[in-house]
Amino acid sequence: MTTRAPAPSPAEAVFPALGTTAVLLVTDPDALPAAEAVLRAELAAVDLTCSRFRPDSELTRVNLNAGNPTTVGERFADALQAALRAARLTDGAVDPTVGRAMTALGYDRTFASLRPEDARPLPPALPAPGWRRIVFDARSRRLRLPPGTHLDLGATAKARTADRAAVHAAAVTGCGVLVSLGGDLAVAGPAPDGGWRIALADDHARPATDHGPAVAVTGGALATSGIRVRTWQRAGRTLHHIVDPATGEPATPVWRTVTVAAATCVDANTASTAAIVLGDRAVDWLRGTALPARLVALDGRLVRLGGWPPDSAPATTPRAAPGDPR
Repeated sequence: MTTRAPAPSPAEAVFPALGTTAVLLVTDPDALPAAEAVLRAELAAVDLTCSRFRPDSELTRVNLNAGNPTTVGERFADALQAALRAARLTDGAVDPTVGRAMTALGYDRTFASLRPEDARPLPPALPAPGWRRIVFDARSRRLRLPPGTHLDLGATAKARTADRAAVHAAAVTGCGVLVSLGGDLAVAGPAPDGGWRIALADDHARPATDHGPAVAVTGGALATSGIRVRTWQRAGRTLHHIVDPATGEPATPVWRTVTVAAATCVDANTASTAAIVLGDRAVDWLRGTALPARLVALDGRLVRLGGWPPDSAPATTPRAAPGDPR
């Protein structure tokens, strides 16, 4: 008779990043330092490339140069192509040209720096100029934004970072890796027995309960978008950070959270964000994608699509809950 030693418990690193919480899990505890170095490098690179709030970021330079042709770096080109693909797949429900609308709503600095209550009047809404007006040559990396257009790559850049970090860390360490950046979660490499157990919640930062729903993830990614966490008051109105590009206003509240599973975190994030924007049209649109999805209405009603399983036992690993990049 032979026995097999139990697999070691996953090792974890948790730290603030991109205005949210970064969580890293690895199946081999000895691999944690190397995997964390990969994740921190990816986070530093995307912050320098895509932050709306850094005067030295490449995004800031591109936005200031709107109306003129400019050549962008490889990482920026990668982030932009992910954003343009998201816009195309959602017919503009997720649109990177909402930067000025976000600023007009008062989200013009890191969320931690926003005043929770701002009495200043809201300026007129600014519908997005539209992603189709962007001229970009992927081969030469030459970009021209319409005059006055500001990009906001936050809807996809954070998810792309989770994908990149998970795949790279798994390649470097040879073990299973989970990367969670707020509401964006990607896994790579061999999953632990039974998969990664992920709690589902409205807020990733709140302590986990012992009776909340959970889902097992063995590959691919999850993303959760919601309207309850990133909110602020402006002129007596409660605003949230998911903007409808067609109006320049926060998306009409229909769903408290939407969680989607997909092969990549970018695709999962694209679908979950689009569902919040689409509101009453989200269920039919998500059915068309065939992606597993779990929608929670404002009154707590659940809608499961694409074979999403019934809520199961609680999890002991990170939460799939809404977050937002800086």
